[in-house]
Amino acid sequence: MDLRIDILSPRRDLLGECPLWDVRTQSLYWIDARAGLVRRHTPATGAEVDWQLPAHAGSIALCESGRLLVALEEDFRYLDPETGALEPLGVRVAHAADRMRLNDGRTDRRGRFVVGSMTLGRMAPEGALYQLQAPETADAAGAAEAVRILDRGIHVANGTCFSPDGRWLYFADSPTHQVRRHSYDPATGMAGPAEPWVDTRALGSVPDGAAVDADGCVWVALVQNGQLVRFTPEGRLERRIQLPVDFVTCPCFGGPQLDVIYLTSIRDSGNLLRSDHPDAGAVFAIHGTGVRGLEEARFADLPRSPQTRTSP
Repeated sequence: MDLRIDILSPRRDLLGECPLWDVRTQSLYWIDARAGLVRRHTPATGAEVDWQLPAHAGSIALCESGRLLVALEEDFRYLDPETGALEPLGVRVAHAADRMRLNDGRTDRRGRFVVGSMTLGRMAPEGALYQLQAPETADAAGAAEAVRILDRGIHVANGTCFSPDGRWLYFADSPTHQVRRHSYDPATGMAGPAEPWVDTRALGSVPDGAAVDADGCVWVALVQNGQLVRFTPEGRLERRIQLPVDFVTCPCFGGPQLDVIYLTSIRDSGNLLRSDHPDAGAVFAIHGTGVRGLEEARFADLPRSPQTRTSP
């Protein structure tokens, strides 16, 4: 099958991030993080909708209820796509210093949201990796116990994704050039210590966003050279795809067969990454890889009975 790279929409983002395919609506959600927008595109009809947020967005997640979970700078909101209403969860993180915000995140196979933070305007390992459980489904300890810290000492959190069985958490601290992995217990949400898995220094870029395919391989966006790469579960580089723009940020799998890779990109990140390429900031649709993805896990904002829980 021949590889084909299309552009999803004529719209361009400043800082496109966190694409997610919703199998229920057969549509793609993503964010323009710098513009504070959540966006949705339905390929079958071309219909597009935007929702304005009150602050910079770090990442989003699909929810069991049909809402979206939005990670803002230090707190979380539910976005109702039917009404556009934003509802606070009443949960905040306590950053270790000023000028920090939440960044990349992904839902684990049991419906918890794992999201990391980053420093702004400086390189300092003051960030953390958090795990959020919906207050609606949290234990009787209440919303104050809804956030757990999985790791500390992070500069810029990126690349969060999970193996198909949910037993490995992949995570990148971008300035270190390392994609790390944690052993992960899907039942309890407990994570083991981080261990080095892949170093992207020789590939000419720090790692950005990532996604896992049905074979357990990890696709990583190399933001500084416009490439998307695939690593086997053993950490071996298996494939490189060159995009036509300078800066790409995060992939996901979508389409009716989950065989299309959607990839966001940057036009102007507000700091060092800026491009005059006419397609900078586009969302790309990559066809013909011969690889399929997994249905996106949903944040468990509704109680699930034992019969509806899936085994890892």
